[in-house]
Amino acid sequence: MNTRLQVAKYVILDWLAALLAWILFYVFRKQSEDPYFHEYFEIIYDDPKFWYGIILIPLGWLLLYAMVGTYRKIYRKARLKELGQTFIHTLIGVTVIFFVAILDDVIITYKSYYQSFIILFTLHFLLTYTGRLALTSVTVRKIHKKLIGFNTVIVGSNGNAMAIYNEIENQEKSAGNIFVGFVSVHDKKEYKIGKILTHLGHYELLKQIVTEHQIEEVIIAIERSETDTIDKIIAKLEDTAVVIKIIPIMQDILLGSVKLSGIWHAPLIQISPDLMPAWQQSIKRIMDIGISIVAMVLLIPLYVFTAIGVKLSSKGPILYSQKRVGIRGKSFKMHKFRSMYSDAEKMGPQLSSDDDPRITPFGKFIRKVRLDEIPQFYTVLKGDMSLVGPRPERQFYIDQIVKRAPHYRLLLKVKPGITSWGQVKFGYASDVDEMIERLKYDILYIENMSIAMDLKILIYTVHIVLQGRGK
Repeated sequence: MNTRLQVAKYVILDWLAALLAWILFYVFRKQSEDPYFHEYFEIIYDDPKFWYGIILIPLGWLLLYAMVGTYRKIYRKARLKELGQTFIHTLIGVTVIFFVAILDDVIITYKSYYQSFIILFTLHFLLTYTGRLALTSVTVRKIHKKLIGFNTVIVGSNGNAMAIYNEIENQEKSAGNIFVGFVSVHDKKEYKIGKILTHLGHYELLKQIVTEHQIEEVIIAIERSETDTIDKIIAKLEDTAVVIKIIPIMQDILLGSVKLSGIWHAPLIQISPDLMPAWQQSIKRIMDIGISIVAMVLLIPLYVFTAIGVKLSSKGPILYSQKRVGIRGKSFKMHKFRSMYSDAEKMGPQLSSDDDPRITPFGKFIRKVRLDEIPQFYTVLKGDMSLVGPRPERQFYIDQIVKRAPHYRLLLKVKPGITSWGQVKFGYASDVDEMIERLKYDILYIENMSIAMDLKILIYTVHIVLQGRGK
């Protein structure tokens, strides 16, 4: 499947719909103001507002759609769901247009104002959804006929795996699953499903299998005797972008955990890889960029003060750069003002403690008020980090943590942050035990991620900095 081409089709259709809706609305407004407007229609081309509108308005709509995640998961669209989303997005966009571009325009009566709002809303909604409906219908039809689909692997090898495979393959309308093979939980000489699908290996190799075979969906269909491995299986997939589905038991159905994506499809529990709605992800990134730029400008005196203090406190560089592990296991360089003597790790990686002799006197001060962290606003601006997120660690310590707490991999689903819930509670970790203790707060954070949660953590962080209670 050509994802970029499919996105381009939606973008072009949305752009054309926005352009046509604005032109028709503009003509309607002129006609309402002057019933004889059609007799000198060419005057429209001399109006700068007309040209500003046809250039800026469609671009504004595309920006809104990108922010709310319209062009993500482009092959997994549902027509009814898209109807509701298009309605809401149109309502938001038209309201913004009226406040920005039309509110101070010439309005004959309030009735004409409301009439204009309804006309623009109707034109934009109908034109946009018509194009999307046509394109989505063509895509859905191709999926139902198995002309396109999603590379899928089954985790499991016995009765449950066979049952879900047969149910999906015998559906009246295909859900788009193209089975590449299966992975086993326990090694055996023979597997029941092995007569139908290729054995790709043990579940420990899941991440590698997903990459090699471009897997988009994983269906977990293990036996009851294998349920103790469910957490480990999901942990292997947490830093990938695959859709994870699990066969339900009756308890899941009764508790309402099973959500169907179509009446013809097999009932499965879907674990969404998205921790925040797309619009909140966009706002989070805008906050990261905006706050980082403002902070870097306002804190220039503190940058200068800290740089001079570090230089005078001991020999060595002002900044300390270290490789850390970020989202999906990607490494990046994190920069801090140096708070330790330059030979602090001549014996290898070591965590700091409260009375660590490796920390300079000035270093203790800047660590308490978190001035050592302020160069990280640049890292946030680059996109390697966020303002709020689990603290990034070195691979050396991640390897130790994972041996005792495999669920640490869950933290790699999100960008690391300058501050976090765990950081607010514990400050800098002095040993691996404290890292693991802090871990539960970071996992609670990513399972409850929201803009409101980020704002709370930022407020508490500022409070700690002002009180000098940093550790």
